Amino acid sequence: MSSSTDAQEVLIDCKSVWKVFGDKSHQAMKAIAERGLSKTEVLREFDCVVGVSNADIQVRKGEIFCIMGLSGSGKSTLIRLLNRLIEPSGGAIHIKGQNLMQLNAAELRAMRAKHIGMVFQAVALLPHRNVLENAAFGLEVQGVPKAERHRIATAALAKVGLSDWTHKMPRELSGGMQQRVGLARAIAADPEIILMDEPFSALDPLIRRQLQDEFRQLAKELGKSAVFITHDLDEAMRIGDRIAIMKDGVIVQTGTAADIVLNPANAYVAEFVAGISHLHLVTARSVLRPLAEFQKASPQVDVQALPRATPEADLDALIAIMVEAPDHAVAVWEGGALLGIVTSKALLKSVQEKPAQAAAEA
Repeated sequence: MSSSTDAQEVLIDCKSVWKVFGDKSHQAMKAIAERGLSKTEVLREFDCVVGVSNADIQVRKGEIFCIMGLSGSGKSTLIRLLNRLIEPSGGAIHIKGQNLMQLNAAELRAMRAKHIGMVFQAVALLPHRNVLENAAFGLEVQGVPKAERHRIATAALAKVGLSDWTHKMPRELSGGMQQRVGLARAIAADPEIILMDEPFSALDPLIRRQLQDEFRQLAKELGKSAVFITHDLDEAMRIGDRIAIMKDGVIVQTGTAADIVLNPANAYVAEFVAGISHLHLVTARSVLRPLAEFQKASPQVDVQALPRATPEADLDALIAIMVEAPDHAVAVWEGGALLGIVTSKALLKSVQEKPAQAAAEA
């Protein structure tokens, strides 16, 4: 998935954010700043745990930003810092330009109510209230009159496909349907930002994939920004415009799925992405050969007669075109200009190798 959000408004801006757990966290933070202690050294010297270490993230308007890591990596701690469910030990967090650390209790509640929705893995529906009442609960807390909150909640439930279930009780719903109610409750308040902490991880694989697709489509249709926590790289790649990978409280790489899979920052990330298929990540732009090089190697081929593809066509699409191409080559065009040629050799190599290497060797 490509990110087209570079020029858009930044809604969440975190700079050098830390969270250290323990009775001596202030002393530990001072020692980290002065002596550069490692996570292990902080634990040994101060009996404190570094949950998040010097994290920088920016989430732009309309972007789905996934934070991925294994258990204990700090991802769930980081998302709870974004709305101050947990107090940061250091750094700055700005939401829509406001410094979260400077808000008093009332201002923080207003920020959460108006601008930030949250959906947890344990959706925590009220068992004695029906689906409609659960979806409307956040609005009830805000003091919205009953008729109005039920109207808004009914519309939100329709968006998640639960129009026929408004009067059912939570015990009558499947796990996936309960998560839909949680999502409806979050969007009913019309927040600009939705924080999602592994909301689908307990669901069956088929239902999980369905909800992933539905959530991405809904977020895009409504223009919401989202921070989505997951331990599953496939889920992050399926949902996210950009992905941050965490290890031991540190963000080790941030980028698009293609950035991370094709250019891992270190051995840890490379191991994570080793089994990921390139079919939907590598594009024609990455593996094409310059026209002059191709014509020198294959002067007999009429490039104007070659089948065509756009620069953003992925490997899967290129393969479908290539199997019908008599000259085993596809011309890549953009805006009436011929950018270059994808050869069958480059295409095959790119399935296993980095695209720059594949194009160079083809």
